Amino acid sequence: MEDSQEPEATEAIGAHGRRAGAMLAQARTKAKLDLAEVSARTRIPQRHLAAIEAGEYARLPSRTYAVGFSRTYARLLGLDERAVTEQVRLDLEAGDPQGPLRPDRFEPGDPARVPSRRLAWLSALAVVVLVAGAFTFYRTYFSPGLGPPPLTAPTPTATQRATASGPGSANSVARVPGVAPRGPVVFTSLADGTWVKFYDASGKRLFEGQLAKGQTFTVPADAQGPKAWTGRPNALAITVGGRTVPMLGTSEVVMKDVPVDAAALLARPASAAPAPATTPVRTAPAT
Repeated sequence: MEDSQEPEATEAIGAHGRRAGAMLAQARTKAKLDLAEVSARTRIPQRHLAAIEAGEYARLPSRTYAVGFSRTYARLLGLDERAVTEQVRLDLEAGDPQGPLRPDRFEPGDPARVPSRRLAWLSALAVVVLVAGAFTFYRTYFSPGLGPPPLTAPTPTATQRATASGPGSANSVARVPGVAPRGPVVFTSLADGTWVKFYDASGKRLFEGQLAKGQTFTVPADAQGPKAWTGRPNALAITVGGRTVPMLGTSEVVMKDVPVDAAALLARPASAAPAPATTPVRTAPAT
C-alpha cells in the first residue's frame, strides 16, 4: 500500500514546488478535511495553513513558525512529525541562504508547546495571591501596630490593677488643681495608620478607623461618657481646650474603654510625658 502511494506523493510534491506543503495538502485531502476544519482543531490561522501548503513560508511571521505550525499540522493528519519538520527545514534552506534551522530550537508556533490562555490567567492569579500574601505577612510581622488591635484586651496584672485604682489614676477622676474640665478634646495622630475607635457610654460609635499622621478627631462636646479603644496609645497626642495633656500610654498596648472626656483626661498623672504638639491636617468626621 505504501509503495502504491509513493508516486502520488512525488507527483503532488512536484506540482506544489515545496515537498512539505505538498505532503500536508495531500494528506488533508485524503482525510477529507478543509482548511477551516484544520484551523479550528490546531488553532493555527487558516492563512498560515494555506501558506504552508503552498510553500510560501515568507508569509509566516518567522521561520520558526513554519516549523512549529507544520509539526502541529502533521500531528493532526497522522503524518511523521519528524519527517515533515525536517523537510520544512530543507525547503527553507533551499529557499533561504541563511542556512538550516537549529533542530533543538523552541518553536513558538507549535500551539501544543505554548501555554493555554487559561493556564496563563491562572498563573497570573497565583502571582497576585503570592504578592498579596507577602504584603500581608510583612505588615503583620514587621509592623504589628499598623492594623486593628485584637478584639479582646489583655488581662491586666495585679500590679496594673493596683496602679489603675490608685490615687491620681484616670479612674479616680481626681482633677488637676486650677484646670477646669472644659474645652474641646482633640486627638492628633503622630504616625500613619493609627487605628482608634471612639464611642459613648451606651456603645454608640463616634468614630472608628485609621488616622493618618497629623489627622485629628475632636470628641463631640455632647457625647455622654466618651471612651477610646486603640492599640497605639503612644501615637495619639491629646489636647483639652488647647492644653496638651499626657497621652493614654507610652507603648504599643491594647487599651479599651478608656474615658476620654475632659475631666478624665485632666485627671491623668501630671508626671507622665506629654505628647508633642502637632499641627492638625484634617479632622476625621464622626460616623
